[in-house]
Amino acid sequence: MIPGDALLDAFINANILLVVAYGLWSAARFLFNRFGLKHSFATQLQLLNSVFVVIVLSPFVILAFTTLQSNGYAQSVNVNLSDMVVAYYLNGGFSMQATEFERLVNMRDTFLNNVVNAAGWVAWSVIAAFLIGLIVGIGRLVFSMFCLFRIVSASYGWRQFGCIRLRLSDKTLVPFSTRGIWYYYVVIPSHMLGEPKELSVSLAHEFQHLRQGDIEWEIVLEALKPFFFLNPAFHAWKRQVENLRELSCDAEVLTRGRIDVRAYCDTLLAVCQQTLRRDRMFVVAVPKVTLVTADRSALRDGRMSFLEQRILSLLDMRHLRRPRLLYLATLLPLAVAIMLTAVAIQRPGDWSQDRLMLSTVVNLERLDEINRLSTFGRIRN
Repeated sequence: MIPGDALLDAFINANILLVVAYGLWSAARFLFNRFGLKHSFATQLQLLNSVFVVIVLSPFVILAFTTLQSNGYAQSVNVNLSDMVVAYYLNGGFSMQATEFERLVNMRDTFLNNVVNAAGWVAWSVIAAFLIGLIVGIGRLVFSMFCLFRIVSASYGWRQFGCIRLRLSDKTLVPFSTRGIWYYYVVIPSHMLGEPKELSVSLAHEFQHLRQGDIEWEIVLEALKPFFFLNPAFHAWKRQVENLRELSCDAEVLTRGRIDVRAYCDTLLAVCQQTLRRDRMFVVAVPKVTLVTADRSALRDGRMSFLEQRILSLLDMRHLRRPRLLYLATLLPLAVAIMLTAVAIQRPGDWSQDRLMLSTVVNLERLDEINRLSTFGRIRN
């Protein structure tokens, strides 16, 4: 059985890696925009998903690194961030009392011990906030899946081929796709049977989502949401995935040349008008990917909506040369940086020479303080 402190430590590391990885990806996207590659939506989406996979694989890299060190290899390589800070302090990098610095360095261990042992009001507040958020998040997810099940089960079978089931719905106003254990479901509003252009655009869009694996990624992110609800980087990550998958899907559908830009944009606008009148059950139903979603906050605040961004990107669409080369050239440094960060933020395994020296300095400082107080007491007497 995994100890509680080890599990909590891994959870903290995962949150730190999410923040660092999102920051690195944001820097990469900034460079894409500066060098005229802002329309590389498919590459950016693939890169963002790959970075997430790198985070998932980071524990195996850490295990391999610690195994090498325990077997006598790479012992001279020390990338632990805590050890490097201690060494920098002992070399005179900055001035601070040794006791205060030791308390700062051990702050993470102190926090872990307090939370695991439920010691102190801070630990109780953290535990209560996490449990409340987890229960609310899981309850929301279960209710959303129930709403999605009701929508799909109330629809009518239309066509099927392979593992894909096309269904018609009298209640849903927006096309969407989801999946069960064995089958994919593409649900189309019944009124679209009388609108051939809207029907072809909707089917092409949802089929492209299936090709990109967007539904599986939506399921994974929705399942993780209750656990990382306190991490703003996770919410920003999920929002970027949702935006990029739509932009990428739009570009890929039009690249095939079977649908013209005007018909595609007209369909987005028509369906968006329908989403402004959608019911509450459709709003909360997840996990699913839809053709379009009305951005009410943008309309209320007077800023550019995501639908407007999609239409502008379609009108200014450009083809990217060598997208795979760009993807690999960007992913490699990001993966290396994330792996180094994963190793660097681990808790120190044992007492190094620098830590022994810091402990000695702390003991001498405390002894000097005791002697000073004793001398002051004798003088007063």
